[in-house]
Amino acid sequence: MAQTQAIQSPLTAIDLYCRQEADTASLAKQLAASFEHFLNQQSGSHLNISLEGDLGAGKTTFARYLIQAMGHEGKVKSPTYTLCEPYPLQLKDQAITVHHFDLYRMRDPLEWQEAGFAEHFDVPGICLIEWPEKAEGTLPGFDIQIQLAAGADENERAIKINAITESGKMALQEIQQ
Repeated sequence: MAQTQAIQSPLTAIDLYCRQEADTASLAKQLAASFEHFLNQQSGSHLNISLEGDLGAGKTTFARYLIQAMGHEGKVKSPTYTLCEPYPLQLKDQAITVHHFDLYRMRDPLEWQEAGFAEHFDVPGICLIEWPEKAEGTLPGFDIQIQLAAGADENERAIKINAITESGKMALQEIQQ
């Protein structure tokens, strides 16, 4: 499994095994609630989250469940060809945007910057980045790293969630309870 940053000792580490797709959807729903709580408590804040794993590990599906659990009612499209799909959402006390990136088709690490995507990392909300290793260190640091690995059955997933920053740790607090 490709990794963007070596995590020696994450501030928070969660290891889960989802036996069915419904388990994965439930985890995404729990994360969405925890992220919403953090964003409502820390108005104007932003989280950078890497989604890592091999081709077919379920990164886009996980992102879809997470974005829908945060309140998006329409279709969640894969940003494979557009590189980024924005999802404006209304939380309890503020409007945020979840920017879902898929860098798989990038040919050059600076391509996302040339497209003007760097500004998305400064707005209230979340940037979910699939295939962050394609940007070769040109992305801002991550608050949370989510690693997905496919299991023996097509619906099984091993999921590791690491909080890398204090903000990431705070955003995962509701999961820890």
